[in-house]
Amino acid sequence: MQQGSNPPPVPARAIVKGAFVLGAAAVVSKLLGTLQKIPLQNVAGDSVFGIYNAVYPLYTLILFIATAGFPIAVSRFVAEERASGSPEGARAVLAMALKLSFVTSLGCFVLLYGGAGTLAGWIGNGHTEEALRSVSFALFFVPGLAALRGYFQGMGNMVPTAVSQVAEQSVRVAVMVALLFALVGSGASDGSIAAGAMFGSAAGALAGLLVMCGYWQAHRVKEVRASSGRKKTSHSAVKARTVSPVGYRRFIAYALPICLGSVVLPMLTLADTFTLPRLLRLNGFDEAGAMAQFGLYNHGLPLIQLVAMIVSSMSVALVPALSEAKARGKLADVRGSAEASLRLVWLIGLAASAGMAVTAIPLNVMFYKDTEGYAAMMILAWTAVFSVVQIVSGTILQGLGAERSTAYYLLAAAAIKVGLNVALVPRWGIEGAALSAVAAYAAAAVLNLLRLRAYKLLRLSWRTFVWKPLLATAVMAIVTAAIVVALDALLVYVWPDMAYRWRQTVVAVFSVACGAVVFGIMLFRTGAVGVQELSAVPKLGKRLLPVLRRLRIIST
Repeated sequence: MQQGSNPPPVPARAIVKGAFVLGAAAVVSKLLGTLQKIPLQNVAGDSVFGIYNAVYPLYTLILFIATAGFPIAVSRFVAEERASGSPEGARAVLAMALKLSFVTSLGCFVLLYGGAGTLAGWIGNGHTEEALRSVSFALFFVPGLAALRGYFQGMGNMVPTAVSQVAEQSVRVAVMVALLFALVGSGASDGSIAAGAMFGSAAGALAGLLVMCGYWQAHRVKEVRASSGRKKTSHSAVKARTVSPVGYRRFIAYALPICLGSVVLPMLTLADTFTLPRLLRLNGFDEAGAMAQFGLYNHGLPLIQLVAMIVSSMSVALVPALSEAKARGKLADVRGSAEASLRLVWLIGLAASAGMAVTAIPLNVMFYKDTEGYAAMMILAWTAVFSVVQIVSGTILQGLGAERSTAYYLLAAAAIKVGLNVALVPRWGIEGAALSAVAAYAAAAVLNLLRLRAYKLLRLSWRTFVWKPLLATAVMAIVTAAIVVALDALLVYVWPDMAYRWRQTVVAVFSVACGAVVFGIMLFRTGAVGVQELSAVPKLGKRLLPVLRRLRIIST
């Protein structure tokens, strides 16, 4: 088969630029996707919020099945064809993936739309049926969108994926908010309002697909122009290149394990979807009341997801470094990086969890108008520290080629979540569900850490890793709690006519800021973070050290 000239290798600068573009787009899109939940609850209430949070994890699971690992698989095989100088082969890989995506998307649409009633029965709430049918239409667009993104990533161009991600989330949020106000204003039922909110996912997926189609059209025009000056290939050669050089069997064999690994991720959230509404009914709530309680339970999740989002973006660079070190048989060279990364996210997670727990009341009022559900938020806040440790330790295991271990540990955590939900929710309601969430995430994190110890990549002392950070956290929590009480009383005295929500917003913002400062100071005073760690921070360390010494926060 005749092939074109080999393309030049992708420069290192282009790779870094592409990773930065893709990472920035991922942060923006995840931020939009996370924060959209707050106006949803504010406008529609906790019952609709509960329906949305019950349906979305199930949609995510089916979405992972529908996309079947396409982006990574397409990216890999397209990159291989590009490296061999065969643009026709790369296009054939894409054509094969699009055919497969049509089959998977159609099958998953039928599963979700046709089985919505059955799934709603399994969830234990009939109001979820409309939302399940509404979001199923997104499955028509997402698999093809995923295949096109994989193609451009394989070609070394990350911009189309980044732009389509931002467009997808922007349209999704805009359509959700527009339908939300329209349906609430018309007096629609909770199920219909939730269905309107879920339809934003379909609109966003369509928008992302249209963006990718625009990039594809421009790419084809560019390819045609580039080839017009070269000698035309024979008819037989063109015909041969219409068939993918990879083959369906090889493509599926590569994509399927990726799909199965991805399916494990939403299992922990799905444990709540299929148990909480039913168990809350045993706690004395009717169907609508149980879903409202489920909405209250989810009040803390957007904040926890923001912390996890920041940490996951920090851990991406670990995978290639670990993979390379393992290939060279020199894991000891990256032990310091792995330990430092885990220690950093442990500190960030502790501060986030303690801060959320102490400021649960003002944060709840700030974001959700009242204090209802604050006790569950206080408990659920502690999932932040364990989830970020699980994310980074799981990323390290992925770099070591131990993806299956992480998947098994998440399945074990999901089983713990279900078991503890059954034991605790009928007795303690959503607070019991929050306790079971903390236990499940803690189990997943600890299992990952134990596996890392087996790789001899973890040698953190109790004094450095536990006692000093916990002391800093305790002092921060006490000071922050005192600021919450004192500032609230002061504002009532100075400005008695200030609206309750505005007052609590001021309290939340100021106390969180003060808590962060106190935590930072205590890390230095206790020795949890020292001169050596601070000096390793580029630019900032050299500027900050003299200031800290002058203020006597750090002595050496």
